[in-house]
Amino acid sequence: MTKEEFSEIRRKLGKTQAQMSHLLGTSIKAIQSFEQGLRRVPVYAERQILFLFAMAMSRNRKQKNCWEEKKCPLEARQICPAWEYQLGHLCWFINGTICDGLVHESWEEKMELCKKCKVFQDILPSLEEKENEGGR
Repeated sequence: MTKEEFSEIRRKLGKTQAQMSHLLGTSIKAIQSFEQGLRRVPVYAERQILFLFAMAMSRNRKQKNCWEEKKCPLEARQICPAWEYQLGHLCWFINGTICDGLVHESWEEKMELCKKCKVFQDILPSLEEKENEGGR
Protein backbone atom coordinates (compact mmCIF):
# COMPACT_ATOMS: atom_id res chain seq x y z
CA MET A 1 0.00 0.00 0.00
CA THR A 2 1.38 3.38 -0.94
CA LYS A 3 1.47 6.36 1.38
CA GLU A 4 -1.02 8.08 -0.94
CA GLU A 5 -3.48 5.17 -0.74
CA PHE A 6 -3.21 5.09 3.04
CA SER A 7 -3.81 8.84 3.36
CA GLU A 8 -6.67 8.77 0.86
CA ILE A 9 -8.49 5.98 2.68
CA ARG A 10 -8.01 7.68 6.06
CA ARG A 11 -9.49 10.89 4.66
CA LYS A 12 -12.39 9.07 2.98
CA LEU A 13 -13.15 7.34 6.27
CA GLY A 14 -13.29 10.80 7.85
CA LYS A 15 -10.67 9.95 10.46
CA THR A 16 -7.95 12.11 11.93
CA GLN A 17 -4.47 10.65 12.31
CA ALA A 18 -5.16 10.21 16.02
CA GLN A 19 -8.44 8.39 15.38
CA MET A 20 -6.73 6.16 12.81
CA SER A 21 -3.99 5.32 15.30
CA HIS A 22 -6.67 4.12 17.75
CA LEU A 23 -8.42 2.07 15.07
CA LEU A 24 -5.19 0.38 14.01
CA GLY A 25 -3.79 -0.01 17.52
CA THR A 26 -0.64 1.95 16.76
CA SER A 27 0.86 5.31 17.63
CA ILE A 28 0.06 8.60 15.95
CA LYS A 29 3.77 8.81 15.03
CA ALA A 30 3.40 5.53 13.12
CA ILE A 31 0.41 6.94 11.18
CA GLN A 32 2.41 10.06 10.35
CA SER A 33 5.33 7.90 9.22
CA PHE A 34 3.07 5.82 6.96
CA GLU A 35 1.62 8.94 5.36
CA GLN A 36 5.02 10.55 4.87
CA GLY A 37 6.44 7.37 3.39
CA LEU A 38 9.07 7.08 6.13
CA ARG A 39 7.76 3.66 7.13
CA ARG A 40 6.06 1.03 5.06
CA VAL A 41 2.45 0.32 6.02
CA PRO A 42 2.59 -3.08 7.76
CA VAL A 43 0.37 -5.88 6.51
CA TYR A 44 -1.85 -5.87 9.61
CA ALA A 45 -2.58 -2.15 9.15
CA GLU A 46 -3.14 -2.46 5.40
CA ARG A 47 -5.59 -5.32 5.88
CA GLN A 48 -7.50 -3.50 8.59
CA ILE A 49 -7.77 -0.17 6.81
CA LEU A 50 -8.86 -1.86 3.56
CA PHE A 51 -11.46 -3.88 5.45
CA LEU A 52 -12.87 -0.81 7.20
CA PHE A 53 -12.95 1.13 3.93
CA ALA A 54 -14.59 -1.74 2.04
CA MET A 55 -17.29 -2.05 4.70
CA ALA A 56 -17.92 1.70 4.71
CA MET A 57 -18.11 1.90 0.91
CA SER A 58 -20.32 -1.18 0.47
CA ARG A 59 -23.09 -0.52 2.98
CA ASN A 60 -25.76 0.10 0.36
CA ARG A 61 -24.49 -1.97 -2.56
CA LYS A 62 -25.13 -5.56 -3.55
CA GLN A 63 -21.82 -7.21 -4.24
CA LYS A 64 -21.10 -10.14 -6.51
CA ASN A 65 -19.32 -13.12 -4.98
CA CYS A 66 -15.84 -13.90 -6.27
CA TRP A 67 -16.75 -17.45 -7.30
CA GLU A 68 -19.53 -16.05 -9.51
CA GLU A 69 -17.29 -13.39 -11.00
CA LYS A 70 -14.41 -15.81 -11.62
CA LYS A 71 -16.74 -18.70 -12.60
CA CYS A 72 -14.94 -21.08 -10.25
CA PRO A 73 -15.74 -24.77 -10.63
CA LEU A 74 -17.41 -26.47 -7.68
CA GLU A 75 -14.24 -28.42 -6.80
CA ALA A 76 -12.29 -25.15 -6.37
CA ARG A 77 -15.11 -23.53 -4.40
CA GLN A 78 -15.28 -26.39 -1.93
CA ILE A 79 -11.66 -25.93 -0.83
CA CYS A 80 -11.70 -22.13 -0.76
CA PRO A 81 -12.20 -20.26 2.55
CA ALA A 82 -14.19 -17.50 0.81
CA TRP A 83 -16.79 -20.10 -0.25
CA GLU A 84 -16.67 -21.95 3.07
CA TYR A 85 -17.50 -18.79 5.03
CA GLN A 86 -19.71 -17.28 2.28
CA LEU A 87 -17.54 -14.15 2.06
CA GLY A 88 -17.12 -13.86 -1.68
CA HIS A 89 -17.17 -10.08 -1.49
CA LEU A 90 -14.27 -10.16 1.02
CA CYS A 91 -12.18 -12.84 -0.70
CA TRP A 92 -9.27 -10.38 -0.99
CA PHE A 93 -9.21 -10.05 2.80
CA ILE A 94 -9.07 -13.77 3.54
CA ASN A 95 -5.75 -15.61 3.47
CA GLY A 96 -5.70 -19.01 1.84
CA THR A 97 -8.26 -18.31 -0.87
CA ILE A 98 -7.89 -20.27 -4.09
CA CYS A 99 -7.74 -17.70 -6.85
CA ASP A 100 -6.69 -18.62 -10.36
CA GLY A 101 -6.05 -22.09 -8.94
CA LEU A 102 -3.38 -20.91 -6.48
CA VAL A 103 -2.98 -20.19 -2.79
CA HIS A 104 -0.63 -17.23 -2.62
CA GLU A 105 2.56 -17.26 -0.55
CA SER A 106 2.32 -13.74 0.87
CA TRP A 107 -0.10 -10.88 1.40
CA GLU A 108 1.85 -8.77 -1.11
CA GLU A 109 1.58 -11.48 -3.78
CA LYS A 110 -2.12 -11.91 -3.06
CA MET A 111 -2.84 -8.17 -3.21
CA GLU A 112 -0.98 -7.84 -6.51
CA LEU A 113 -3.50 -10.25 -8.02
CA CYS A 114 -6.50 -8.92 -6.09
CA LYS A 115 -5.97 -5.33 -7.22
CA LYS A 116 -6.49 -6.53 -10.81
CA CYS A 117 -9.71 -8.37 -9.94
CA LYS A 118 -13.19 -6.96 -10.51
CA VAL A 119 -14.35 -8.08 -7.04
CA PHE A 120 -11.72 -5.91 -5.35
CA GLN A 121 -12.19 -3.07 -7.84
CA ASP A 122 -15.97 -3.04 -7.30
CA ILE A 123 -15.55 -2.77 -3.54
CA LEU A 124 -12.86 -0.11 -3.67
CA PRO A 125 -13.56 1.77 -6.92
CA SER A 126 -12.22 5.11 -5.78
CA LEU A 127 -8.76 3.65 -5.13
CA GLU A 128 -8.57 2.05 -8.56
CA GLU A 129 -9.78 5.23 -10.28
CA LYS A 130 -7.14 7.25 -8.45
CA GLU A 131 -4.40 4.74 -9.40
CA ASN A 132 -5.46 4.79 -13.05
CA GLU A 133 -5.47 8.59 -13.15
CA GLY A 134 -1.97 8.69 -11.68
CA GLY A 135 -0.66 6.34 -14.36
CA ARG A 136 -1.75 8.51 -17.29
